[in-house]
Amino acid sequence: MRDTIIQEIRNTRDEYARQFNYDLHQMCLDLRREQERSGAQVVTFSTKSAQTDLAEQSGQRDASTPALP
Repeated sequence: MRDTIIQEIRNTRDEYARQFNYDLHQMCLDLRREQERSGAQVVTFSTKSAQTDLAEQSGQRDASTPALP
């Protein structure tokens, strides 16, 4: 039994990739341009150092981080 929704997703993905000759770099550039055009808020994830800074500010510390003297 075929799942028509999954097949539709795969077809759409293949059509999109074919537009860029399956070049992942070009697809990413296109997606970033589309993201900028949309004006939608983009979620970014903090880096490890930013998370550590926040933990220190709140009085919490990662157990793997040594205590400062």
